[in-house]
Amino acid sequence: MNLKIQVFSLLFSFIYGIFFSFLVNFHYHLLFSKNKIIQIFFTFLFLLDMALLYFLVLREINEGIIHIYFYFMLVLGFYISFPRLKKIRKK
Repeated sequence: MNLKIQVFSLLFSFIYGIFFSFLVNFHYHLLFSKNKIIQIFFTFLFLLDMALLYFLVLREINEGIIHIYFYFMLVLGFYISFPRLKKIRKK
């Protein structure tokens, strides 16, 4: 894999972390519901959809090659944007 594809994959992983954080904050009331059955169902469905979308797009970018630093960028994007996007949940 050449350097251009790696940089693009890292950038995508970071942006996807921000997108994931946005969706967690947007669907907070479903993911952390008081009803345990609803909470388990929506959490499972949400995580399955997010993982599938990530791997499908990554497959188009670099033919599905996954490195640990892609996950680091995903987590970094999530934790940088999560406190800033909390405002959505409060509205």
